Amino acid sequence: MQATIRNEYLTLTVDTHGAEAVSLKNAAGEEMLWQADPAVWARHAPILFPWTGKLPGGTFAHDGKTYKGGQHGFARDLEHTLLHAEDDVIRMQLQSDETIEAERFPFPFLLTSTFRLEGKTVHHTLTVTNTGKEELRFGIGYHPAFKIPFDDKHITEDYEFRFDQPESPMVLDCQPHGLLNGKCRYVWKNQQTIPLTDDLFANDSFCMAGLRTRTLGIYEKDTGRCVVCDVSGYPYSLIWSAPAKPVRFVCIEPWQSLPGAETDPQEWTERAAAAVLAPGRSWSTTLSTTFDR
Repeated sequence: MQATIRNEYLTLTVDTHGAEAVSLKNAAGEEMLWQADPAVWARHAPILFPWTGKLPGGTFAHDGKTYKGGQHGFARDLEHTLLHAEDDVIRMQLQSDETIEAERFPFPFLLTSTFRLEGKTVHHTLTVTNTGKEELRFGIGYHPAFKIPFDDKHITEDYEFRFDQPESPMVLDCQPHGLLNGKCRYVWKNQQTIPLTDDLFANDSFCMAGLRTRTLGIYEKDTGRCVVCDVSGYPYSLIWSAPAKPVRFVCIEPWQSLPGAETDPQEWTERAAAAVLAPGRSWSTTLSTTFDR
């Protein structure tokens, strides 16, 4: 099932499968989200929960039982319940059940996803509530993919990522298997822009830590048209695209947690998390993205 809201600038459509935004058009009717071509990357803007990235060995354990887990958790792969779709707000939720707790994640939770339009900005809030009787430890993040180029008059090299101030981001190494290996490096030093090329993501994503910038966006150099994410309050920001040439989309991914590390313990309650909630408590994070196109 899909739900659509609109204002004078934007028309947003969200699918209950994964509570995933699948279309965002501007006032001219131009699509701004990647349209999930399965030959390149078959997603639009998935939610990452209850972990981000990969798990060491693809598993974790709790109370002596081992659980298998794919990349970025499972919220993106399940059907969510539509609660509200009216005016400028869409709200959906995923409630854990016996099957989820037995097969995927043994900690009861409620995940609420709220989309709100404000002018040219989409606010996407994820709220996690601990509905169980023990602590809930989880990771969470966003993975929106923005269509590149913006029109048929531009090519990959006409775009750049841009911070709102010069940055020297620490890039955390997850090579070669998508797991943190304890290494880090500087790729860019005291730079406000990262040029986009068809080879930028030849070795996968860049996981940047320690950013001071409030915003990170993708800009069209000659026109100034842009898509800008407010990454303030996020300890990690990733940029990524599929290795297809030419680049067809770029992802700007604010995360509250990291991928698994090669040295992580198997026990879930011993792993790092975005948050640890006592029973009955809730926690929220919001990604605000402005589409100035």
